[in-house]
Order: sequence, then C-alpha cells, then structure tokens
Amino acid sequence: MIPWDAPPVELAPAAADLVRRLRAVHGPLMFHQSGGCCDGSAPMCYQAGGFRTGGSDVLLASLDVDGVTESVPFWMSRSQYKVWAHTRLIVDVVEGRGSGFSLEAPEGVRFLIRSRLVGEE
Repeated sequence: MIPWDAPPVELAPAAADLVRRLRAVHGPLMFHQSGGCCDGSAPMCYQAGGFRTGGSDVLLASLDVDGVTESVPFWMSRSQYKVWAHTRLIVDVVEGRGSGFSLEAPEGVRFLIRSRLVGEE
C-alpha cells in the first residue's frame, strides 16, 4: 500500500536513466505537467528555467536522481494538481515521439505518467 506520506512523484528506472542522459547533454533539468490537451497532459522535460513557472503552478517534488548533481524540480499546473492531489505520480518512458517540446523527443521516446491512488496497493 502506498502510505499517505509517500513522495508525490517518483521516477521509474527507465525515466531515471533517460534523465541522466538528458542531463549530460542539456545541463540541469526540470519537469512541468500542465492540464492541456494531447501531449500537454504528459510531463514535459526542459532545461532548468526553460519553462516559466508562476502562481498558477505547484512544485510537487524535487527529484533526486543518482548520477545527477542537482535535484530535478517537478512542477504541475495548479488546476491539474487539484485533480491529482491524492495520487502518486510515477514518471515513466515509452517508445514513440510525443508532439511537444520536451527534451526527450529526438530520442524516439516520451515521458508519461503512471499513477496510483494514495492508499492503493
């Protein structure tokens, strides 16, 4: 069962590997997940500061990734957060290009969110 105090976001092993590769090429990174349509509802990976956050965004986690010096902030639009507040987000990777500006697009893969309700086994 996922405890109530579990971190709200984690990286699947494949996502952590991809973050390490992207960090080596692009420098410090950040994630942002909006509530947009299509790939706008997928987590987008940018160079740190490459997506401007503001009052309509919530910092859900600062992800520590082995082999990456700094933590990787994971932001979500406040409107999406209201929907996902009781959910643990697992950032994973699948084959296929997304249609966004996320840094992994040239790799032929895309990040996506898998989720589990807090308290779910």
